Amino acid sequence: MIRKLSLVLSIGLGLALPAGADGLANQLLGAKALPSQQAPMPIGSYAKGCGAGLVELPETGPTWQAMRLSRNRNFGHPEMVGFLQALSVAATQIGWNGLYIGDISQPRGGPMTSGHASHQIGLDADIWMLPPKRLNLSRSERENISSIPVRSADQRSVTRNWTASHHALLRAAASDKRVDRIFVAAAVKIEMCKTATRKDKAWLQKIRPVAGHDTHFHVRLKCPKGATLCETQTPTVAELSNGGNGCDDTLMWWVTDYLNPPKPSKKPTEPAPRKRHPREYTMADLPNQCAAVLSAP
Repeated sequence: MIRKLSLVLSIGLGLALPAGADGLANQLLGAKALPSQQAPMPIGSYAKGCGAGLVELPETGPTWQAMRLSRNRNFGHPEMVGFLQALSVAATQIGWNGLYIGDISQPRGGPMTSGHASHQIGLDADIWMLPPKRLNLSRSERENISSIPVRSADQRSVTRNWTASHHALLRAAASDKRVDRIFVAAAVKIEMCKTATRKDKAWLQKIRPVAGHDTHFHVRLKCPKGATLCETQTPTVAELSNGGNGCDDTLMWWVTDYLNPPKPSKKPTEPAPRKRHPREYTMADLPNQCAAVLSAP
């Protein structure tokens, strides 16, 4: 009990950075093969933070399989692991065998050694658009199988791979109160808007267009109750949708001006300073409490 309390206090108060922690955060946190033995706590923001006390999504369950196991990214906050397990059961109710789960977070969260800018606090997860045919894939098969694109190459429409069951799965995911927002290709949201009704607003506004995401959708959970070190994302989906369902001009921008930017009418100004990628962050860039996550057993 005393040991557990000391770990919780170390998260709450923060610790001095351990020796060598001025190195790249993704290398330091990414080198940890197991979660920290701490009370669960998402620390910081989705794109600048870490995760204490994360838990593993088992590699295989009755209605899911974790993919690309070599990445060791099937760890999340207990709320996320519970959500994924529940959604995989919901998938069986729409005709799928379950779900193929992509990246969640590293065992201690933080910037990843490759890929994502977010997925840092255990509250993000990628779910493949590929309906599983089998849930007994070997480790090798999980490295080599690929998902399917549901967005066309020109980014303006969905492909024949898109089905009513994909729509139903996204609706089930977005209807969960734990979900803050879900990122999809703009063409997917446009397709879903075609059959939208007024009663769909509450969940449909959570479906947010973003570049890429043609073979998976990205679920982001809200900060769990009591997660005092977790930063809520702003603006909210209601604000982004102006109180509506998001089926508006801001959505169509993704298949118009985003793909073919209008020529600037004014003289070009100085380019904005280059933003650092999370893979360039050191531990000093992350919340102070991440030092405790890094050094904890």
